[in-house]
Amino acid sequence: MHDVVIIGAGPAGLSAAFWCDELGLDTLIMEQDETVGGQLPKIYNPIEDYLGLRADNGADLLEHFATGIDAADFDLWTNVAIENVDLKAKRVKLASGEELQAICLIIATGVHRRKLGIPGEDEFVGRGVMESGARDAALFAGKDVCVIGGGDAAAENALLLAEVCPTVTLVHRGKTLRARRYFTERLQASHCITVFKEAIVRRILGSKRVEAVEIMREGAIKPFQMAVGGVLFRIGVEPNSELFDGQLQLDAQGYIIVDGAQRTSVENVFAIGDVSNPLAPTISGATGAGATAAKVIAARLTGV
Repeated sequence: MHDVVIIGAGPAGLSAAFWCDELGLDTLIMEQDETVGGQLPKIYNPIEDYLGLRADNGADLLEHFATGIDAADFDLWTNVAIENVDLKAKRVKLASGEELQAICLIIATGVHRRKLGIPGEDEFVGRGVMESGARDAALFAGKDVCVIGGGDAAAENALLLAEVCPTVTLVHRGKTLRARRYFTERLQASHCITVFKEAIVRRILGSKRVEAVEIMREGAIKPFQMAVGGVLFRIGVEPNSELFDGQLQLDAQGYIIVDGAQRTSVENVFAIGDVSNPLAPTISGATGAGATAAKVIAARLTGV
Protein backbone atom coordinates (compact mmCIF):
# COMPACT_ATOMS: atom_id res chain seq x y z
CA MET A 1 0.00 0.00 0.00
CA HIS A 2 1.30 3.43 -0.99
CA ASP A 3 -0.09 6.79 -0.05
CA VAL A 4 0.25 7.93 -3.67
CA VAL A 5 0.89 6.13 -6.95
CA ILE A 6 1.71 8.39 -9.90
CA ILE A 7 1.34 7.11 -13.46
CA GLY A 8 3.70 8.96 -15.79
CA ALA A 9 7.10 10.56 -15.14
CA GLY A 10 7.03 13.68 -17.29
CA PRO A 11 7.40 17.17 -15.77
CA ALA A 12 3.96 16.93 -14.10
CA GLY A 13 4.53 13.50 -12.58
CA LEU A 14 8.06 14.32 -11.41
CA SER A 15 6.86 17.54 -9.82
CA ALA A 16 4.06 15.69 -8.03
CA ALA A 17 6.47 13.02 -6.79
CA PHE A 18 8.90 15.65 -5.51
CA TRP A 19 6.17 17.52 -3.64
CA CYS A 20 4.59 14.33 -2.26
CA ASP A 21 7.98 13.36 -0.86
CA GLU A 22 8.49 16.84 0.58
CA LEU A 23 5.13 16.52 2.33
CA GLY A 24 5.96 13.15 3.85
CA LEU A 25 3.85 10.89 1.63
CA ASP A 26 4.91 7.36 0.67
CA THR A 27 5.07 7.73 -3.10
CA LEU A 28 5.65 5.52 -6.12
CA ILE A 29 5.95 6.97 -9.63
CA MET A 30 5.84 4.70 -12.69
CA GLU A 31 6.89 5.36 -16.29
CA GLN A 32 6.32 3.10 -19.31
CA ASP A 33 9.46 4.33 -21.11
CA GLU A 34 12.99 3.46 -20.13
CA THR A 35 13.74 7.07 -19.23
CA VAL A 36 11.75 9.81 -17.52
CA GLY A 37 10.83 13.20 -18.93
CA GLY A 38 7.75 12.58 -21.05
CA GLN A 39 7.89 14.89 -24.09
CA LEU A 40 11.03 16.70 -22.90
CA PRO A 41 13.53 14.48 -24.78
CA LYS A 42 11.60 15.28 -27.98
CA ILE A 43 12.03 19.05 -27.60
CA TYR A 44 15.09 20.07 -29.61
CA ASN A 45 14.61 23.84 -29.56
CA PRO A 46 15.85 26.14 -26.79
CA ILE A 47 13.40 26.50 -23.89
CA GLU A 48 13.28 30.17 -22.91
CA ASP A 49 9.87 30.52 -21.25
CA TYR A 50 10.37 28.46 -18.08
CA LEU A 51 10.58 31.14 -15.41
CA GLY A 52 14.10 31.72 -14.11
CA LEU A 53 15.74 29.06 -16.24
CA ARG A 54 16.90 28.80 -19.85
CA ALA A 55 17.63 25.38 -21.34
CA ASP A 56 19.25 24.46 -24.65
CA ASN A 57 16.57 21.83 -25.25
CA GLY A 58 14.25 19.46 -23.42
CA ALA A 59 17.01 17.08 -22.41
CA ASP A 60 18.93 19.98 -20.89
CA LEU A 61 15.90 21.06 -18.86
CA LEU A 62 15.42 17.46 -17.70
CA GLU A 63 18.96 17.49 -16.33
CA HIS A 64 18.08 20.58 -14.29
CA PHE A 65 15.00 18.77 -12.98
CA ALA A 66 17.08 15.71 -12.11
CA THR A 67 19.38 17.71 -9.85
CA GLY A 68 16.36 18.78 -7.84
CA ILE A 69 14.87 15.31 -7.35
CA ASP A 70 18.01 13.17 -6.91
CA ALA A 71 17.89 13.62 -3.16
CA ALA A 72 14.19 12.82 -2.92
CA ASP A 73 13.02 9.59 -1.34
CA PHE A 74 10.18 8.48 -3.61
CA ASP A 75 10.27 5.19 -5.55
CA LEU A 76 10.73 5.50 -9.30
CA TRP A 77 10.04 2.60 -11.65
CA THR A 78 10.72 2.83 -15.38
CA ASN A 79 9.94 0.52 -18.29
CA VAL A 80 6.67 -0.44 -16.58
CA ALA A 81 3.85 -1.96 -18.60
CA ILE A 82 0.41 -1.42 -17.07
CA GLU A 83 -2.28 -3.94 -17.92
CA ASN A 84 -5.20 -2.11 -16.35
CA VAL A 85 -6.15 0.39 -13.67
CA ASP A 86 -9.18 0.21 -11.40
CA LEU A 87 -9.63 3.86 -10.50
CA LYS A 88 -12.43 3.30 -7.99
CA ALA A 89 -10.38 0.71 -6.10
CA LYS A 90 -7.10 2.67 -6.61
CA ARG A 91 -5.49 -0.52 -7.89
CA VAL A 92 -2.92 -0.80 -10.67
CA LYS A 93 -2.25 -4.17 -12.29
CA LEU A 94 1.01 -4.54 -14.18
CA ALA A 95 1.63 -6.77 -17.18
CA SER A 96 3.94 -8.80 -14.94
CA GLY A 97 0.92 -9.72 -12.82
CA GLU A 98 1.94 -7.58 -9.87
CA GLU A 99 -0.79 -5.44 -8.30
CA LEU A 100 -0.21 -2.11 -6.58
CA GLN A 101 -2.58 -0.45 -4.16
CA ALA A 102 -2.76 3.25 -3.28
CA ILE A 103 -4.86 5.61 -1.23
CA CYS A 104 -4.64 8.24 -3.99
CA LEU A 105 -3.80 7.98 -7.67
CA ILE A 106 -2.30 10.73 -9.82
CA ILE A 107 -2.62 10.39 -13.58
CA ALA A 108 0.20 12.15 -15.45
CA THR A 109 0.23 10.22 -18.71
CA GLY A 110 0.64 13.22 -21.01
CA VAL A 111 -0.06 13.28 -24.72
CA HIS A 112 1.25 11.81 -27.96
CA ARG A 113 1.62 13.34 -31.39
CA ARG A 114 -1.39 12.88 -33.62
CA LYS A 115 -1.00 10.87 -36.81
CA LEU A 116 -2.73 11.30 -40.15
CA GLY A 117 -2.85 7.58 -40.79
CA ILE A 118 -1.81 7.92 -44.43
CA PRO A 119 0.24 5.46 -46.51
CA GLY A 120 3.95 6.00 -45.97
CA GLU A 121 3.63 7.82 -42.64
CA ASP A 122 5.07 4.96 -40.60
CA GLU A 123 6.96 3.17 -43.36
CA PHE A 124 9.33 6.09 -43.99
CA VAL A 125 10.15 7.01 -40.39
CA GLY A 126 13.91 7.56 -40.37
CA ARG A 127 13.94 7.44 -44.17
CA GLY A 128 12.62 10.88 -44.93
CA VAL A 129 9.88 11.31 -42.31
CA MET A 130 11.50 13.67 -39.80
CA GLU A 131 11.28 13.79 -36.03
CA SER A 132 12.08 17.49 -35.71
CA GLY A 133 13.19 20.39 -37.85
CA ALA A 134 15.67 21.46 -35.19
CA ARG A 135 17.18 18.01 -34.79
CA ASP A 136 17.14 16.93 -38.44
CA ALA A 137 17.86 20.20 -40.28
CA ALA A 138 21.45 19.26 -41.14
CA LEU A 139 20.33 15.91 -42.56
CA PHE A 140 17.90 17.59 -44.95
CA ALA A 141 20.01 20.58 -45.93
CA GLY A 142 19.74 21.20 -49.67
CA LYS A 143 16.55 19.15 -50.03
CA ASP A 144 13.00 20.28 -50.74
CA VAL A 145 10.74 19.36 -47.83
CA CYS A 146 7.07 19.37 -46.81
CA VAL A 147 5.70 20.30 -43.37
CA ILE A 148 2.14 19.27 -42.51
CA GLY A 149 0.20 21.36 -40.00
CA GLY A 150 -0.95 24.88 -39.30
CA GLY A 151 -0.11 25.69 -35.68
CA ASP A 152 2.90 27.19 -33.94
CA ALA A 153 4.91 23.96 -34.06
CA ALA A 154 4.39 23.51 -37.82
CA ALA A 155 5.25 27.13 -38.56
CA GLU A 156 8.33 27.11 -36.34
CA ASN A 157 9.66 23.93 -37.91
CA ALA A 158 9.01 25.28 -41.41
CA LEU A 159 11.03 28.39 -40.57
CA LEU A 160 13.89 26.32 -39.15
CA LEU A 161 14.02 24.12 -42.24
CA ALA A 162 13.84 27.17 -44.52
CA GLU A 163 17.27 28.17 -43.23
CA VAL A 164 18.86 25.15 -44.94
CA CYS A 165 16.34 23.87 -47.51
CA PRO A 166 15.75 25.37 -51.00
CA THR A 167 11.96 25.10 -50.67
CA VAL A 168 9.60 24.33 -47.81
CA THR A 169 5.93 23.60 -48.52
CA LEU A 170 3.59 24.01 -45.57
CA VAL A 171 0.31 22.10 -46.06
CA HIS A 172 -2.65 22.98 -43.85
CA ARG A 173 -6.19 21.65 -44.13
CA GLY A 174 -7.85 24.81 -42.78
CA LYS A 175 -8.62 28.16 -44.38
CA THR A 176 -6.33 30.03 -42.00
CA LEU A 177 -3.24 29.06 -40.05
CA ARG A 178 -3.62 28.63 -36.30
CA ALA A 179 -0.06 29.82 -35.65
CA ARG A 180 0.62 33.04 -33.78
CA ARG A 181 1.12 36.27 -35.70
CA TYR A 182 4.81 36.18 -34.77
CA PHE A 183 5.17 33.04 -36.89
CA THR A 184 2.75 33.86 -39.71
CA GLU A 185 4.48 37.15 -40.45
CA ARG A 186 7.82 35.38 -40.72
CA LEU A 187 6.28 32.75 -42.99
CA GLN A 188 4.99 35.44 -45.33
CA ALA A 189 8.37 37.15 -45.38
CA SER A 190 10.23 33.97 -46.34
CA HIS A 191 11.07 33.60 -50.02
CA CYS A 192 11.38 29.82 -49.93
CA ILE A 193 8.23 28.87 -47.97
CA THR A 194 4.99 28.16 -49.81
CA VAL A 195 1.78 27.69 -47.84
CA PHE A 196 -1.01 25.50 -49.23
CA LYS A 197 -4.23 26.11 -47.29
CA GLU A 198 -7.35 23.95 -47.55
CA ALA A 199 -5.17 21.08 -48.68
CA ILE A 200 -4.24 17.65 -47.36
CA VAL A 201 -1.39 15.23 -47.94
CA ARG A 202 -2.95 11.91 -48.96
CA ARG A 203 0.15 9.73 -49.09
CA ILE A 204 3.93 9.71 -49.02
CA LEU A 205 5.69 8.14 -51.97
CA GLY A 206 9.12 6.64 -52.48
CA SER A 207 11.15 3.48 -52.77
CA LYS A 208 13.94 3.33 -50.21
CA ARG A 209 13.41 6.92 -49.04
CA VAL A 210 10.78 9.64 -49.32
CA GLU A 211 10.62 10.94 -52.87
CA ALA A 212 7.29 12.78 -53.11
CA VAL A 213 3.99 13.61 -51.44
CA GLU A 214 0.54 13.45 -52.97
CA ILE A 215 -1.48 16.60 -52.21
CA MET A 216 -5.20 17.17 -52.68
CA ARG A 217 -6.37 20.79 -52.67
CA GLU A 218 -9.92 21.91 -51.83
CA GLY A 219 -12.05 22.05 -54.96
CA ALA A 220 -9.51 20.24 -57.14
CA ILE A 221 -10.63 17.37 -59.36
CA LYS A 222 -7.59 15.22 -58.68
CA PRO A 223 -4.48 15.29 -56.50
CA PHE A 224 -1.00 16.20 -57.66
CA GLN A 225 2.42 14.94 -56.67
CA MET A 226 5.25 17.12 -55.42
CA ALA A 227 8.83 15.92 -55.27
CA VAL A 228 10.30 16.27 -51.77
CA GLY A 229 13.13 14.68 -49.86
CA GLY A 230 11.59 14.99 -46.41
CA VAL A 231 8.26 15.26 -44.59
CA LEU A 232 7.51 16.55 -41.11
CA PHE A 233 4.18 16.10 -39.30
CA ARG A 234 3.00 18.68 -36.76
CA ILE A 235 -0.76 18.21 -36.64
CA GLY A 236 -1.33 18.42 -32.91
CA VAL A 237 -1.47 15.94 -30.06
CA GLU A 238 -3.90 13.54 -28.42
CA PRO A 239 -4.20 12.72 -24.69
CA ASN A 240 -3.00 9.39 -23.35
CA SER A 241 -6.26 8.63 -21.57
CA GLU A 242 -7.36 5.38 -23.22
CA LEU A 243 -6.41 3.38 -20.12
CA PHE A 244 -9.05 5.24 -18.11
CA ASP A 245 -11.84 5.51 -20.67
CA GLY A 246 -15.20 4.70 -19.12
CA GLN A 247 -13.98 5.19 -15.55
CA LEU A 248 -13.97 8.98 -15.28
CA GLN A 249 -15.18 12.07 -17.09
CA LEU A 250 -13.41 12.98 -20.33
CA ASP A 251 -14.12 15.85 -22.68
CA ALA A 252 -14.95 15.36 -26.36
CA GLN A 253 -11.25 15.16 -27.27
CA GLY A 254 -10.44 12.60 -24.58
CA TYR A 255 -8.78 14.98 -22.09
CA ILE A 256 -9.46 14.23 -18.42
CA ILE A 257 -11.76 16.79 -16.82
CA VAL A 258 -10.43 18.21 -13.53
CA ASP A 259 -11.34 20.98 -11.12
CA GLY A 260 -9.04 23.68 -9.77
CA ALA A 261 -7.48 21.21 -7.33
CA GLN A 262 -6.71 18.72 -10.14
CA ARG A 263 -9.42 16.36 -8.85
CA THR A 264 -11.15 14.10 -11.37
CA SER A 265 -14.70 12.78 -11.21
CA VAL A 266 -13.45 9.79 -9.17
CA GLU A 267 -12.71 10.35 -5.49
CA ASN A 268 -8.98 10.39 -4.61
CA VAL A 269 -7.97 10.29 -8.28
CA PHE A 270 -6.17 13.32 -9.67
CA ALA A 271 -4.97 14.22 -13.17
CA ILE A 272 -2.16 16.63 -13.94
CA GLY A 273 -0.17 17.91 -16.91
CA ASP A 274 -1.08 17.78 -20.58
CA VAL A 275 -3.53 14.87 -20.23
CA SER A 276 -5.87 17.23 -18.37
CA ASN A 277 -4.91 20.58 -19.91
CA PRO A 278 -5.97 21.01 -23.55
CA LEU A 279 -6.08 24.82 -23.38
CA ALA A 280 -2.58 25.69 -22.16
CA PRO A 281 -0.25 22.69 -22.17
CA THR A 282 3.07 24.06 -20.91
CA ILE A 283 5.95 22.76 -18.83
CA SER A 284 5.28 25.44 -16.22
CA GLY A 285 1.62 24.49 -16.05
CA ALA A 286 2.48 20.81 -15.70
CA THR A 287 4.89 21.30 -12.80
CA GLY A 288 2.44 23.64 -11.09
CA ALA A 289 -0.38 21.13 -11.42
CA GLY A 290 1.84 18.47 -9.89
CA ALA A 291 2.49 20.65 -6.87
CA THR A 292 -1.21 21.44 -6.52
CA ALA A 293 -2.28 17.78 -6.53
CA ALA A 294 0.39 16.89 -3.98
CA LYS A 295 -0.66 19.68 -1.63
CA VAL A 296 -4.32 18.70 -1.85
CA ILE A 297 -3.51 15.03 -1.18
CA ALA A 298 -1.26 15.88 1.75
CA ALA A 299 -3.95 18.05 3.31
CA ARG A 300 -6.37 15.16 2.98
CA LEU A 301 -4.07 12.44 4.32
CA THR A 302 -1.94 14.23 6.89
CA GLY A 303 -3.72 17.48 7.59
CA VAL A 304 -0.64 19.46 6.49
